[in-house]
Amino acid sequence: MKPSTRKIYWISAILILIFNLGLHAQQPKSSLGTLKQIDAGALNIGYTEAGPSSGTPVILLHGWPYDIHSYEEVVPILTAKGYRVITPYLRGFGTTRFLSDKTMRNGQQSAIAMDIINLMDSLKIDKAIVGGFDWGARTADVMAALWPDRVKGLVSVSGYLITNLDSNKNPLPPAAESGWWYQYYFSTDRGEKGYKENTYEFNKLIWKTASSLWNFDKSTYDQTAQSFNNPDHVAIVIHNYRWRLSLAKGETKYDELEKKLSTRPVITVPSITISSDFDEAAIDGKAYANKFTGKYSHKILKGIGHNVPQEDPKSFAEAIFEVDGYSK
Repeated sequence: MKPSTRKIYWISAILILIFNLGLHAQQPKSSLGTLKQIDAGALNIGYTEAGPSSGTPVILLHGWPYDIHSYEEVVPILTAKGYRVITPYLRGFGTTRFLSDKTMRNGQQSAIAMDIINLMDSLKIDKAIVGGFDWGARTADVMAALWPDRVKGLVSVSGYLITNLDSNKNPLPPAAESGWWYQYYFSTDRGEKGYKENTYEFNKLIWKTASSLWNFDKSTYDQTAQSFNNPDHVAIVIHNYRWRLSLAKGETKYDELEKKLSTRPVITVPSITISSDFDEAAIDGKAYANKFTGKYSHKILKGIGHNVPQEDPKSFAEAIFEVDGYSK
């Protein structure tokens, strides 16, 4: 190789190295871990996994209108202690997809809980600590109530959220009803059309009202808003809220599970419930304390809205550590 050619070669190699280093710096690995896909029941579920494969499994479940990024700061706290952390996109969110176009786009509580049991089966996880908020808390509660042998410990924001369809037919006082305005909006054709056409702004409004003191920025919201582009998102959300008000039917294959849930079963696994400003009059947890019959405690976080793991990741992670200790 001629000296001039050799010089050009090394200059090119250095430039390529500098470019690659810069590209890597712009695209850091997510603290959530590696994004993966796996077939589980009726779905191909998108999920992130972080931490040692030999660690105690922890499954973190998001709500609506949120996604796995609610746990972006929780996950590294858990993995630093040796936990294996799985954070799945629920049906209708992110990269999770139905395997068949013929499957009903069902948002009822037992269907979503079964999704996570199926995910555990696919990942060969016998037992896990399960934590969540909003839809994720309801899903975790259902799992603990129906499959206690699969749940090592439970962390549930806003407490006992298992839906009882008969109870939901009873009206609340006007002030309480006003907080659920979107459920009634979703019950109409106008609401479904409005949500489909304005998903981004609609969900941003929910973030602001559910966490009035949380000053999230545009990039934080946009990171999650991408998950709402899922082709089944609108159908799942609309069905979820219509089903809760007995305005839409579920699937008959879940009837037996829903029958068990209608009895408002107690949760026997070690549990911690968390309340925030969002819970208002129910912040003390007394309304549902008797639904947890295993080792149990209740935490109150002031100045925090509904998205507890993203607004106060340290407190949420500490609840996972604490409930793990309950079962030892």
